[in-house]
Amino acid sequence: MISVPYLLMAFFVGIGAGLLYFGGLWWTVRRLPTARQPALLTFASFLVRTGLSLVAFYFASGGQWQRILASLLGFIIVRVFLVRRIRSYPAKAPTN
Repeated sequence: MISVPYLLMAFFVGIGAGLLYFGGLWWTVRRLPTARQPALLTFASFLVRTGLSLVAFYFASGGQWQRILASLLGFIIVRVFLVRRIRSYPAKAPTN
């Protein structure tokens, strides 16, 4: 049986995972021009962001596909919101 409170919890966990993942991606991309080792920064950021998001999805799912879908919905909503918001963010020229 599907429990609405657990679906809502999974949805909000998906929102949190999305904020962490895409916010971390934005932070990483902003730091790349000044990074001493940009490849290492990119790879480490990917591993941390992906690992934390997968752990969040795993615990939010409780072994039920409905909760995974609720988490994924929250994750995708954050992605759409942040892409629209960051797209309007003015880009700064890198300073050397």
